[in-house]
Amino acid sequence: MAKRAAIVTGASSGIGLAIARMLGEEGYALTAAARRPEKLEAAVAELAGAGYEVQAVAGNVSSEEDVQRVVAAHRDRYGRLDVLVNNAGVGAGAALGEILTKRIDLQLDVNLRQIILFYRESLEMLKAAGAEHHNALVVNTASIAGKRGEPWLSVYSAAKHGVVGWTDSMNKELAPFGIKSTALCPALVDTPMTDYVKGAVAADSMIRPDDIAESVRFLLRTSSGCVVPEIVFDQPGRPSPLESFA
Repeated sequence: MAKRAAIVTGASSGIGLAIARMLGEEGYALTAAARRPEKLEAAVAELAGAGYEVQAVAGNVSSEEDVQRVVAAHRDRYGRLDVLVNNAGVGAGAALGEILTKRIDLQLDVNLRQIILFYRESLEMLKAAGAEHHNALVVNTASIAGKRGEPWLSVYSAAKHGVVGWTDSMNKELAPFGIKSTALCPALVDTPMTDYVKGAVAADSMIRPDDIAESVRFLLRTSSGCVVPEIVFDQPGRPSPLESFA
């Protein structure tokens, strides 16, 4: 059995891969999950090549069955879960009159519903880790759009507000079990998800995925008596409305 183990969703690139790499550096055995098998396998090959213990489990986190499969594969291989990183996300902007129902469902399922499912399916292992060292950790990637409403990104913003609220609720509910939760709320991060604005916003002016990963490293080092409910990552200067899309 690994001494420490973590699940990271959306681990094939961007924030998820940066966090997975950091957890590997910290000695965590990893289950890396993402939707696209080919991208995930390339990311896992990179992590394994760096000497980290890691397995890939491809799946669509909007599927309850796939969420259960990711958690079961992790349990079967490592037998414990100390850190859960709910990072998978998706965004689709539209004005109110142009919002498609299928895109409402997609964003709510991927950005919010799957986080609830991962908590539920992982609860037994998280409680066991909390009983052992009183410092089990769940990290939920929200967005600065989860702190302020945004036009055009209204459904995304609503889902990310839900992530922030869910994180707060879990801190209150799971504290007796030694389980802490943190919502990460970044503005524009230089990832494939923000390619759509890179004609207007220079990539080198954006937050770096490693900035987010280093914040999680800090969370790993906090004592059991310290909980950080959320971390907001903004950019210098006055943010534009588009800078809410993490």
